[in-house]
Amino acid sequence: MDWESFRLSKRLALQPEIIEEVYELLSKIDAVKNSWKITGKLLPQSIERLTHSVIVTSTGASNRIEGNLLTDEQVEDLYRNLRIKKFKTRDEQEVAGYLEMLEHVFEHYAEIPLRENTILQFHKDMLKHSNHDERHRGVYKFGSNRVEAKDQDGNVVGVVFDPTPPHLVQKEMQELLAWYEWARAGDFKHPLILIANFIFEYLAIHPFQDGNGRTSRLLTNMIMLQNEYEFVSLVSHEKLIEENKADYYLALNKTQRSWKTDKEDISDWLLFFLKIVEKQSENALSIIEGDNTDYLLSGKQLQILQWSRGLSKNEFSRKDAIDALEMPSRTVEASIKRLLELKKLKKLGQGRATRYKLTER
Repeated sequence: MDWESFRLSKRLALQPEIIEEVYELLSKIDAVKNSWKITGKLLPQSIERLTHSVIVTSTGASNRIEGNLLTDEQVEDLYRNLRIKKFKTRDEQEVAGYLEMLEHVFEHYAEIPLRENTILQFHKDMLKHSNHDERHRGVYKFGSNRVEAKDQDGNVVGVVFDPTPPHLVQKEMQELLAWYEWARAGDFKHPLILIANFIFEYLAIHPFQDGNGRTSRLLTNMIMLQNEYEFVSLVSHEKLIEENKADYYLALNKTQRSWKTDKEDISDWLLFFLKIVEKQSENALSIIEGDNTDYLLSGKQLQILQWSRGLSKNEFSRKDAIDALEMPSRTVEASIKRLLELKKLKKLGQGRATRYKLTER
C-alpha cells in the first residue's frame, strides 16, 4: 500500500488559512508537555489525587455525552465501591465499565499495543457489566448504525451521517491501524495531527453497534500518553468535550460531510481537537505553577465553593448550604466531602456543631 497517497494522508495537506493556527496551537501544547517533563514539581500523592479525580470526572463526562444521567458525585460513590457493589441500572453498568477501563489505560498504557484485537478487547471490557450490550460487546457491528434525524414523533426524517457499512468495517479498521503505524513510525506529521486524524476516522467508521464515542475517548487518552502527553491523566479530556458538546458534534458533522470524497477536509475536527488539548495543557500549566484544582470540581461542588467564597465569614454549616443552594442533603454532603479531600475546605467542630471554612483567603 502506498500510504503517502492514501486518502488519510492526502487530507492532511492542510488549507493555508488554518496552518498558522494549527501550528500555534501545537507550539503552546508542546511547551507545556516539555515543561511538565522537566519541572518535577508534583509530589506522588498529588499526582495520585489528581488522577483519581480525572478518572471520576472523565468517566462521568464521557458517559453523559452519550446520554448517561449519573452525576460526578454518583460516579465517585460507585468508584469507591467498585469491587463490592452490584450494578442495578444500565447507567451504573456503563459507568463501572468505563471506570475500570480508564484506570487500566492510565496504569498500563505503555504496555498496550494499538492493534485491532486491543480495540475489540477495549470495547468488550468497557461493556462487560452492561446486560443491554451483551450481544454486541467486543465484536464489530452487524447492522446499520447510521446517525438519523427524527421528528417529535420519533419518525426518521433524514440521515445525518452514514458510517461504514458492517461488511467493510474490518477492512477499514485494519487500514486505519496500518496507516497510523506507518505515519507514526515515519514521523509523517506532528503526533497530535496524526492522533486527531486517527480518532476522526475511527468515529467515521463507527465500527461498533454502540459505544463508539466512549471507546474513541479511551483510545485518545491511551495514544496521547504513549506520545508522552503525560498531563492527560491529570486533566480530564472528556470533561472538556462535555463542556463543549455542541461544538464537538458540529466539528464532527462538518468534517463528515466531505468524508470519502475527492476533497476531504479535516480542518474543523482538527482545530476542535487541538483546542481541547490546548485547554488541557493550560489547566496542566496551572497545576505546575500553583495548585489550582477548581477545574476538577463538578458543577455542584464548584457551586458550593463559589457560594462559600461570597460569605462574609467564609464559614458555613451543612444546613446553611442546603438552605441557600436548595440542593439535596446527599449532594451537599458528597460535595463537602470532596472539597475537604481537595483541601478547599477545613472542618471545624464535631457533630451538630460542625462547620466548614475556606482554606483560601
